[in-house]
Amino acid sequence: MTREAVVTTGAPSAVGPYSQGIKANGFVFTAGQLGLDPATGKLVEGDVTDQARRALTNLKAILETAGSGMDRVVKVTVFLKDIGDFKRVNEVYAQFFPAPFPARSAFQVAALPLGGLVEIEAVGAL
Repeated sequence: MTREAVVTTGAPSAVGPYSQGIKANGFVFTAGQLGLDPATGKLVEGDVTDQARRALTNLKAILETAGSGMDRVVKVTVFLKDIGDFKRVNEVYAQFFPAPFPARSAFQVAALPLGGLVEIEAVGAL
């Protein structure tokens, strides 16, 4: 097996010992993406829908840099600070993924880094 790091300026830089994404065995695995503006490294202004839109835009940049895309995603995991935001995040999510939609799990978590409201990770085919 070979592993190759994915690096793009279209998504926030890794701030710890992890990669934005890893290509391995015909797939790309992304790190969880918060609603961080890559230019500032800060959460975007607004509510959970604004953060979800930015997180998905970051995810898209990583996938495309790897040679994949939103239409090649097979699995998504969504972490929510408040599961009550599920419907609102779904509305944004549906604008980014074409049918057939990827398999997905969604969870409420106690907290997300930097006080984020949503974090999203994906696995895409290359």
